[in-house]
Amino acid sequence: MLSFFRVNAPYQILSFVVVLMILQVPLYISSPDLLIPELQWMLVGEKMSQGFMLYRDVWDNVSPLSAAVYWGMDELFGRSPQAHRTVANFLILFQAIYFNYISSERQLFTERNYVPGILYILFLNVSFDCSTLSPALMGSTFILLAFGTLIRQMQREGVTDEVFEMGFYLSMGTLFYLPMGLFELWAIASMLLYTGATFRQHILTFFGYVFPIALVLFFFFFRDALDELSQNLLTSAFQTRRYSFNDFVGVLGILGGVFLVAGLGFFQTLSYPRFINYQTRIYQIMMLWTITSVISIGLMPFIAPMQFCIFIPPLVMFSVNFFMLMRRRWVAEIFFLAFFTLLFFFRYQLTFLDNAFTINESPHLENLKIHPSLLPESIRQQKILVIGKDEGEYKDNFPATAYLNWELARYDFDNLDSYESVISIFDNFQADPPTYVIDKEKLLPVLFKRLPELGKRYQPTQWKGIYQLKSSNSLK
Repeated sequence: MLSFFRVNAPYQILSFVVVLMILQVPLYISSPDLLIPELQWMLVGEKMSQGFMLYRDVWDNVSPLSAAVYWGMDELFGRSPQAHRTVANFLILFQAIYFNYISSERQLFTERNYVPGILYILFLNVSFDCSTLSPALMGSTFILLAFGTLIRQMQREGVTDEVFEMGFYLSMGTLFYLPMGLFELWAIASMLLYTGATFRQHILTFFGYVFPIALVLFFFFFRDALDELSQNLLTSAFQTRRYSFNDFVGVLGILGGVFLVAGLGFFQTLSYPRFINYQTRIYQIMMLWTITSVISIGLMPFIAPMQFCIFIPPLVMFSVNFFMLMRRRWVAEIFFLAFFTLLFFFRYQLTFLDNAFTINESPHLENLKIHPSLLPESIRQQKILVIGKDEGEYKDNFPATAYLNWELARYDFDNLDSYESVISIFDNFQADPPTYVIDKEKLLPVLFKRLPELGKRYQPTQWKGIYQLKSSNSLK
């Protein structure tokens, strides 16, 4: 099978489409459990389509361009996981084709073939959540485009003003997924160490990076939402995070095979003596990419395989050498066929084998899954507010107030002794009052003491921790 993709023929692009479609069939036949981050992104788009302003009226830490995409998706398709996955598959296909294109045209490997592209598709399908329309997937598209621009400069005698384009791509990646802002440092280091860029061209790259970000900041400034952007996006990104060790174990359990193949390929790359100087510099740049990706883990809002999409290009780069530099081709064929077969097996087992085997990535994502039947049957298609961590209560309901993200909502609800926080909560209830409030943190009694007028509007229900609006009218 590996020999099939070693054939350098344009029809191989069609094989990319076929393989991706086959891998994605189980996700359309038997849709996997909706993940809480997926639902959160859909809710952001839903609120924005209702006229609410991101960060000011919708408290969430999603980056602005990703939020704009979710807004557009809601306008076109509503709350549709299938639509999100379909668009994500188009992005995966584009990334694979583009990575294969630059691999061949820019001579990244010892021979031109379609192995890089097919590995790219396979690696992004190791876990089902990698094929969601995540900010990481969207942002990595632009980092890949920036990489293509960078190596195009390296093949020329002198660096051109196209470096502005590279800065622009890096900025777009940052505006889709904030942790990718670190790749501006990757670009600066790569240009300093491996190109003959002048000071002027470094300034051009920086200006290309700053320009789109400045436009976004001006947009929020004129919409009177710059402070909210700083609090919800920038401040939350750099706050101290407590990641669960089990989350890392889960990611390693899913992506461990990919990291192992890439690691073996890395050592084969080090020991291979026939790379030209240009190719050696490319691999060194990919090592800087890997280091930058590792550092970006500290800025990730949560740990899941989908967040590690940015690792895929360097992993593919070294994995290609693992297969291509083997002295015995039949051994490479066996390894590639085994990886291909295992991936298809895991993809299809839940769909057609009725959980006959328990080896699957799903258990590792248990903490991100939406739990069924969290609310009484009567609370469906209602406007609700969840005070506490969302575990899927919004799946069959609509979010009310700006407090969509509990970690950000804590700024107000954990400071009920603060006059500003209490007034902020009251204003949010007044602008978009929920019909039901699910109080997981037992904060409403304290809040109602601070805001008696608000307390008069809500009454406890027969269900513990759930309060209902006495009147359907908005607060006056």
